[in-house]
Amino acid sequence: MTQPDSNRPVLDYRGVTCPYNYVKAKLYLEEADMGVVVEIIVDAGEPERNVPQSLERDGQAILERFTGEDGRAHFIVQKNAEY
Repeated sequence: MTQPDSNRPVLDYRGVTCPYNYVKAKLYLEEADMGVVVEIIVDAGEPERNVPQSLERDGQAILERFTGEDGRAHFIVQKNAEY
C-alpha cells in the first residue's frame, strides 16, 4: 500500500453517489496540471467499480487501488490526458 503523501491532494467522495463522484473527480482533474497524482476515496460497491473505470476510459492512470481501514476504496490516480 502506498504511504500517505502529505503533498498529494486527497479527494474524499465518501457518501457521494454515482455518477457525481466521477463528475467531481473529472472536474478536479480538468483543472489540474498534467502528471499530477491524487488520491480518490469512494464508497465500496458501485463507486469502487465505476469511478476508476470511467477515469481510465478518459485516459487517466490508476496507479494503485486499495481498501482503507474504514472499508472504503482508495485510488491513486495520475492525470495522463487532458479533457
